[in-house]
Order: sequence, then structure tokens, then C-alpha cells
Amino acid sequence: MRRALYFLSVFLLMIPGCSTGGEKNLVIFHAGSLSVPVRKLSEAFEKSNPGVRVLTEAAGSLHSARKITDLGRTCDIMLSADHIVVSSMLIPRYASWNIRFATNEIVIAYRPESAYASIFRYDNWPDILLKGDVIIGRADPDADPCGYRTVFAASLAEEYYGRPGLADSLLSKNRDYIRPKEVDLVALAETGVIDYMFQYRSVAIQHGLRYLVMPEEINLSSPALAEHYGGVSCMIPGETPGTRTAVRGDFISYSGTIPDNAPQKGLALKFFAFMLGDEGRAIFRECGQEPLIPAVADDQAAVPSSLRKYLTAGTE
Repeated sequence: MRRALYFLSVFLLMIPGCSTGGEKNLVIFHAGSLSVPVRKLSEAFEKSNPGVRVLTEAAGSLHSARKITDLGRTCDIMLSADHIVVSSMLIPRYASWNIRFATNEIVIAYRPESAYASIFRYDNWPDILLKGDVIIGRADPDADPCGYRTVFAASLAEEYYGRPGLADSLLSKNRDYIRPKEVDLVALAETGVIDYMFQYRSVAIQHGLRYLVMPEEINLSSPALAEHYGGVSCMIPGETPGTRTAVRGDFISYSGTIPDNAPQKGLALKFFAFMLGDEGRAIFRECGQEPLIPAVADDQAAVPSSLRKYLTAGTE
């Protein structure tokens, strides 16, 4: 009997929203580059909401979405590194709305010990990265927005510097060091396996790495340059297995939603409001990501009424 009760308790813990001690479980699927801010948000939310346990799962944004669409898994909140992932893969079948809440930029992160670090500058970085004794890493475009944003940045750099073939040269180099999500590259950089990596500024800051800021015409950071960024594109996996679809460049915007079948919708709305509010914004800034104020919705009318105030004003 005791053994049966043990296995029942383990089974219940595996079900979203269930616990054995009277707690409520809030399940969040999120992009790998949100790991640090989501952890900090979760700790603060749990502290102010006794009896709530936030369970988080980090993965590339495309993989996180496929947990819902392909594997039939349930979560209470889905947070993506690119609003396109939510709007193209989850809406309208799995979710009804999508809110963009933070920005970022693509940088080149490295250590002081990286090859040629002492002479690595904004005007010579392509030449340094292309040296034969330099190893660079990047995220997988088929799994992670940081991966296809690296493709965008390489293409924009080719245009900016007027160097035909630069993008292909950068993207064909060191392909053994492509990883499913950008945070997987951090350990490779910290241990000296790779010298440089295309990375989000926030991740570089969170891990104490040096980083090179590229011109805003390349780094995807400026909403004012969205049309310029839209001049480049990348093919990524489509909605059905075996298909490919084009995604166009845009300024970086993180977004999130609450799936229609979320087990803890009320609690999820409370967390979402906390994330969009003053304390949540402060956490994002601390982690190197600038919050969008006001937040931006694809369709304001579809957004729950309790969250609409964050779309029209800069304070609660």
C-alpha cells in the first residue's frame, strides 16, 4: 500500500498544475535566453504568493512551441525569444493572443583569453572570426531564434561592410559548434572550447562575458530599423514535418502567451501581470534586457482585460 501511494504521488507531480502538498504548480515553457530572468521572476512571484510553485522548462523557442503543437504537452505560460514563434505556431489553434514584452540585441561574446581578444574591435571583427585558428559558435537556426538571428546578422554585416560572400564564410565556419540553443554555447566559451560566439547581449551580461557591440544596422536592436532588417530572411522548419518556411528579419522582441488549455489560467494571468509590471521590468533590466514599455500585442482585443493596461501605459 505504501509503495502504491509513493508511485501515485510521483505520478501526480508529473501532471501540470498538480502537487501533493496543497501547492499549485505553474508550468512555464520558455526560451533558453530567458532562463535567468524567468528564475528571478519565479522566485519573486513564489515569495509573494505562498503555496505556488513555478516549474520552468528551458529550450529553444521553436522546440518549446513544438512541445505544445507536436507532443501535446500542456503548460500555463509560453515565453518565446521571438514573437513570430507564438503568432505562427500557436495562434489560433493553441492560443488566442501574443504580447511582446522585451528586447535584446545580437553581440559577439568572448573571454579575455580568446584568440586575438586584445585586438578584437568593431572594425575588424569579421577578419578575426574568419582566421583559421579562431573557433566560433552559434545557435541552431532550426531550433532557436538566436540561430536564425545570427544568420540575419551575418547577412546584414555583408551588406553593411560591402563584402560579398561574408555571410557564407561566417556561417560555414566551425559548424561542429552549432548548438540547439544559445545558452548551450556559454559552457563552450567559458571552458575555452570556442573563442567567440554570436550571442544575445543579455546572456553575455548574465554570465560575465566580454562582448562586442555591432552597429545597430546589424545587431537587430532597433525598432526604427525593422524595415531594414526585413530585407534579409532565413529558411526554418515549417508547421508540418518535412516542410520549410521563410522567416524575415525584424528587431528582436520577446513575447508570450497563455495557451487556451492552460490548467492554471488565473494564476498564469497573475504571473503575466507581475512580469509586465514594475517589478518584472526591473528584473529584466537587471538581466540585461530592456522591457518594452508599453508592451505590444498582435491583437489588443484578444488580450485578457487584466493585461490590457500594460499595452497602453508605461506604469501600472
